[in-house]
Amino acid sequence: MGDRILVFYGSYRSERQGIKLADWLVRAFAARGAEPELIDAMAIGLPMLDRRYGDYGEGEAPPALEQLAGRIRAADAFVFVAGEYNWGIQPGLKNLTDHFLAEWRWRPAAIASYSAGRFAGARAAVAWHATLAEMGMVVTSTPLALGGIGRAFADGEPAGADGAALVHAFPRFADDLAWWTGAARAQRAKISPPY
Repeated sequence: MGDRILVFYGSYRSERQGIKLADWLVRAFAARGAEPELIDAMAIGLPMLDRRYGDYGEGEAPPALEQLAGRIRAADAFVFVAGEYNWGIQPGLKNLTDHFLAEWRWRPAAIASYSAGRFAGARAAVAWHATLAEMGMVVTSTPLALGGIGRAFADGEPAGADGAALVHAFPRFADDLAWWTGAARAQRAKISPPY
């Protein structure tokens, strides 16, 4: 059985470009033997945060929230496909993430950032790194950053110089996540998390 990886994507824009990266990452992780699943914030459609999943009593959470909590708890690792909005993070992805807290802990997360410009979402990735660490995830040190998202794919596959850079960088990104996923799994098997 491969690593169960949830790939989170959070744009709500009508002409979403980052979904191409998210879909490709799912295929690329599957080709390596992992069991990835795309979690699209827009498709799930959680409301703006009022109450986190943990604020509900047993069996009282809305069905979409309950189902997603189960998928998060069952995952081995997470990938956050992070677009950059005005030097910051996407509100849709942040809203989905904030609905949970304890469910994230003691598993690794990797950040795949993107933007239309040459900075490739790096500023959003920095913000996400701090956010995910605060939520109890070990954030891997190997980023995946894609500039020129609008021209980096053709028919769903990486294209041009930006697409070639993505394909070149992916193995190290995936290896880093796989190492931390195995380390976290082994540690959880030895000893229960401290809280």
